Amino acid sequence: MKKGIIILFAATLGLAACNNYKKGSGGLMYKIHKDGGNAKIQEGDIIELNFVQKNERDSVMFSTYDIEQPQVFPVGKKQYSGDMNDVLYLFGEGDSATFKLDLDTMTSRTKQPKPPALAKDKYLVFTVKVEKVLKKNSKEADTAFQRRAQEFFQKDYLARIGKLKGEETGKIKKFIEENKLKPQTTASGLQYVINAPGNAERPAMGDTIMLNYTGKLLTKKKDGKEMIFQSSIEKVEKEAGLYNPMTQYGPRKFTLGAAIPGFDEGLQLIGKGGKILLIIPSKLGYGESGQPQAKITPYSPLAFEIEIVDIKKPGSAPIAAAPVAPAKK
Repeated sequence: MKKGIIILFAATLGLAACNNYKKGSGGLMYKIHKDGGNAKIQEGDIIELNFVQKNERDSVMFSTYDIEQPQVFPVGKKQYSGDMNDVLYLFGEGDSATFKLDLDTMTSRTKQPKPPALAKDKYLVFTVKVEKVLKKNSKEADTAFQRRAQEFFQKDYLARIGKLKGEETGKIKKFIEENKLKPQTTASGLQYVINAPGNAERPAMGDTIMLNYTGKLLTKKKDGKEMIFQSSIEKVEKEAGLYNPMTQYGPRKFTLGAAIPGFDEGLQLIGKGGKILLIIPSKLGYGESGQPQAKITPYSPLAFEIEIVDIKKPGSAPIAAAPVAPAKK
């Protein structure tokens, strides 16, 4: 019994040590996981940062690791003690840390209300890794520094998207294997699985279609959840943390020929009432540019689950207006 109490006590001490945050100004709480001993970040430095953003209930709101794309930005002047820039001054290149921004301080100093998703939280939690820091040399002109920074990070970016390009085939293969799929492949490279063929009528270019769909990346988040970036289904967007009360959910109006090539091609394989899974390589999707607004990185293969609800030929009675499906890049 005593031995069990000692083990429990030791475990409790270990947990307390793990949760031991240092206190900073403005209600800031932080702990450093790795200190590389490099010069600390200063105002005006340009940094490359990977991070995971969570609410206080440990739910991930955003992660650069999930989209495989660190953020690059110049570090500005702190607006108040304990703000995001103030926190970054604590770290250097190679450092990793977790910090909590005090939301009450933030709302008080910025005069902006808490976002609805954080209404019940006191802190906004970030776990960061400072990948690179580019500092301005003494007496270096601003224009020269900006040119050097552009060249430096452009080289880094090209290396990263080259890696993504090389990984694309493996991502598609892994997705198919994990989901135990047996897709068919078209001449263009589009892969698909028809779950319901629908009626005999097939949509053609220029037709107006009503459809339900969910779009996702083939990779998963660190927590194992699917990387959904858009859906016409309210429940799906809520579960994915994408819900927008201003969005009109339900079947969406779409003109065939107005989307990425893989989406347009796949829709012509089924009829009204049909359901299909499309696996779209990046050359038939958003290619080397990606779609930053949807957090789709360059050379990202995509999957779409689609159901055609209705098809209208040009000149027939119009379908009621609704939000459009995925647009061309």
